[in-house]
Amino acid sequence: MIDRRQLGMNGPAVGCLGYGAMVLEGYYGAADDRQSIATIRHALDLGLNMIDTADAYGNGHNETLLAQAIAGRRQDAFVATKFGIVFDDAAKGSDLPTGWGFSLKINGRPSYVRKALAASLKRLAVDTIDLWYAHYPDPATPIEETVGAMAEAVRAGQVRYIGLSNVTAAQIRRAHAVHPITAVQFEYSLWRREAETELLPTLRELGIALVGWAPLGSGFLTGSVGSLDKNDFRQNNPRYAGENLAANREHFSPLMSMAMELGVSPAQLSLAWLLHQGRDIFPIPGTRRPERIEENAKASEIRLAPEVLGRIDEIARPGLARGATLV
Repeated sequence: MIDRRQLGMNGPAVGCLGYGAMVLEGYYGAADDRQSIATIRHALDLGLNMIDTADAYGNGHNETLLAQAIAGRRQDAFVATKFGIVFDDAAKGSDLPTGWGFSLKINGRPSYVRKALAASLKRLAVDTIDLWYAHYPDPATPIEETVGAMAEAVRAGQVRYIGLSNVTAAQIRRAHAVHPITAVQFEYSLWRREAETELLPTLRELGIALVGWAPLGSGFLTGSVGSLDKNDFRQNNPRYAGENLAANREHFSPLMSMAMELGVSPAQLSLAWLLHQGRDIFPIPGTRRPERIEENAKASEIRLAPEVLGRIDEIARPGLARGATLV
């Protein structure tokens, strides 16, 4: 079992590594529901109990998949889900460009917040969601209004803790003034370190945990990404596009060599580095294969000496990766 850490100033103790379930929806290649359920359960077996999903993943299917995986094991799972991305063409929402060649429609209005909550509770087959995030801030709705509606769900006993995702430091301060924010989800890895500049210091000041999505650079930091299938979601990622992928392989090759030198996989080194950045950091790597869960879990046992951490900082310095990032 992996170590547990307290999730933010007011949260419970959860596994230092979580599990990101988005990969189970075919975004990175075909996924089988039966194996997906087995993978989630194996994550729970090893203590990766914060299972991260969203109503947008598979347009609700991911939540129903999680419901099947935790059936009979509700006490083992810390269920985290998100709301706010709208797929219904007839529904209202604000356009949010991503920089990945498409836009998202976001709705953070209180009426939609309540509607999304009811739908997620039903799909997850739970009475209470442990951690509920606003997936993206709605450009047309003050974040105070969105969080105010989320706080109503806490008071009603339908949600235990509130989180935000893909937000700025200023938005966090405004939201936290309305209701305590337990965790903020943001992309954080050795190939995207922007969180260290302003976001992470703000979170630490306020006692909020950072849940790092794409902690392996959407698979890049495993060192095993070759050509992408035409339906692979990463085709939209500028860091995988054209000459950028080859340049990034060259830039990060010393990191892959260091992993070999240390006798660990590149993925384990990348996750171990994140865990060494502070006890308030919770990476949520995703995988479709149960055996990869074991590999990721073992990263929590790796101890990196200060000189090794210094070398990693030099190799994978902030801004090294070529290509734009998602909003």
